[in-house]
Amino acid sequence: MRPRKNITELFSTFLQFESDRFSGWITDGKLNRSMRICLNQLNETQANEDFWAVYWHKSWQKSEKPELALGHMSAYLQEPCYWTVNKMMPRSQQSNDKMPDFFQVAIASVPKILKSCNPDVSGSVKAYASIAFGNIIRDYLRQNKEADFCNNWALLLKTSRKLLTESLQNAGLEPATIERYLLAWTCFETIYVPRKNPQLRQISAPEPETWQAVASAYNQMRHQLSSPGGECTKETIERWLTEAGNQIRKYLYPAVKSLNSPKPGYEEGELQDELVDGFRETLLTELIQQEEQAARTEQKQQINAFLEDAIAKLDTTAQRLLELYYQKAFTQQEIAKELAIQQYTVSRKLSKTRESLLLALTRWCQETLHISVTSDVVKYISTVLEEWLQAHYQNIDS
Repeated sequence: MRPRKNITELFSTFLQFESDRFSGWITDGKLNRSMRICLNQLNETQANEDFWAVYWHKSWQKSEKPELALGHMSAYLQEPCYWTVNKMMPRSQQSNDKMPDFFQVAIASVPKILKSCNPDVSGSVKAYASIAFGNIIRDYLRQNKEADFCNNWALLLKTSRKLLTESLQNAGLEPATIERYLLAWTCFETIYVPRKNPQLRQISAPEPETWQAVASAYNQMRHQLSSPGGECTKETIERWLTEAGNQIRKYLYPAVKSLNSPKPGYEEGELQDELVDGFRETLLTELIQQEEQAARTEQKQQINAFLEDAIAKLDTTAQRLLELYYQKAFTQQEIAKELAIQQYTVSRKLSKTRESLLLALTRWCQETLHISVTSDVVKYISTVLEEWLQAHYQNIDS
């Protein structure tokens, strides 16, 4: 792959595939013009990659029309997305999807990644996104492996309440409707036989008697809903759950919308035509502060120095364990063979080493950065630590 050469390219060009391989970069005219306008307002010392990643991330968070910022961040994250997917492809032989398919699934999750990423803590949007893309592909493979083999009835028995809720929300259903669908699904899951079975993938549609039993259970329990509505027939329950199964499948196979898609309700014009309207010069003024940039750079250097020192203080076995796991990408089984120890010992030692580093980093953040420690903060610091370990050992490897 030809790497992009300058800031304008980084934030305004998109990958193009041909025969399932990278073939070049396509420039988005609107995004290109937006970047040139912004760069004209800055001097050369401020025009660096990290600055613009933070700027467009904050713009996405604060703007009333975040489409422009989302376009820039989607362009910026093309390369980490590509390399993450490329690295995982040899492990994905069980899927019929090709490289562009995995790439589209991962890049479509950029809004979720931007929502969960906090560059003030993690220090690198790109490194955080690389880990997130990997998790997204792994989850996609796991869920779709089941969806490929299951019919709707088996899929409904295998699904979780969380996944069903997300699927219905993604379909745009009203909260009251989602609540009713979930109750119907709960009754269906409780009454329908066969019960949940990991090997169960193709099952026949429920008999009319089963639908009647599900409808009766629903009608008895509907008063616990915030908006109970009237009694439901077995036909209504069957229609709801058929729709629920369809929405789960659609959610697992999302359609990726291009910036060049026609605008809804218009025969001419594209979605990207709306992007420039989101530009906010006030945010640019807010972010062009050398002190903020210098403070962020200093914070990243402090975290790097602290963690490198913490690793140096670990015993030699723990250090070797981290090298094999993160630098060499060994599995726990391979590590056990390399170190001539039991696999459960590897798992326990690796967990204790991570916990030790997490505790040390959490205390450092509390004392040095004056961060109030809550359970959510600890979870986030844990994510930052995992991101740092992967990036640190990958840099050593390179």
